[in-house]
Amino acid sequence: MLIGADRLNMLNCTDVMNKKKTLVMGILNVTPDSFSDGGKFNRIDTAINHVDEMIAAGADIIDIGAESTRPNAEKISAEEEISRLEPIFKIIADKCPVPISIDTYKPKVAEFAINLGAEIINDIDGLSSDMAKIAAKYDKKIIVTHNQITDENIIDNIKKFFRQSLKIADEVGLNRRNIIFDSGIGFNKTQEQNLQILRSLEQLKIVDGVEYPMMLGVSRKSVIGYAVNLPIDERDEATGALCVIGISKGINIVRVHNVEMISRMCKIIDAVYSFPSPKF
Repeated sequence: MLIGADRLNMLNCTDVMNKKKTLVMGILNVTPDSFSDGGKFNRIDTAINHVDEMIAAGADIIDIGAESTRPNAEKISAEEEISRLEPIFKIIADKCPVPISIDTYKPKVAEFAINLGAEIINDIDGLSSDMAKIAAKYDKKIIVTHNQITDENIIDNIKKFFRQSLKIADEVGLNRRNIIFDSGIGFNKTQEQNLQILRSLEQLKIVDGVEYPMMLGVSRKSVIGYAVNLPIDERDEATGALCVIGISKGINIVRVHNVEMISRMCKIIDAVYSFPSPKF
């Protein structure tokens, strides 16, 4: 896990200004009903094969989720979520050379996954006190996602939400260096709000003068269908375009389905933004 540990160190908020590489998070949904790939990878063999393919294609992190978070998806209990994860998670964790993220909003599931080797909590439901306590207890990084309906300016609301998350972290002793923000594209937002966020990502990275790592999760989402009228299975190029825009605005992690395509795009934009300009 040395490679994974080295890459995780890149996520410290104090080091973010010096980053040389955008981290690519590959999505593994072990669900029957996810919007893009539900039912494809919820068997042990297909899940392992997909993880191997994503790592070979350049994934820096594998994000494993067992409950669909698409709009109107059926909610399941923590016990059901764990039962979906249990046959697959430990096998993958034991052989995976990159950090594993657990995609859950339930503290019980997060703790279960951490005990099997998860290094990151990807919480799409913001930062509750209970989840913050789990991240603090195990000193793990946590992705805090804005997931709030609002009629006020969406950028102002997200900044307010992030400030509240930092307050919760401080109250339970969660090191701010372990916090990664996600603006929550597609979560309780109108499509116009989603587009406004994409235009303003660089503003969201800085909270009260401190720059934090930020993840962009826009892969195959409905905002692409809204903007360019493409079906789910034809949205990878548009996903890549949005990732490139995000990286140019300071995004540190992109969460994607098509790792090979997006990883290649990340490499070229990283080269453009990271290498020093020649002197004449």
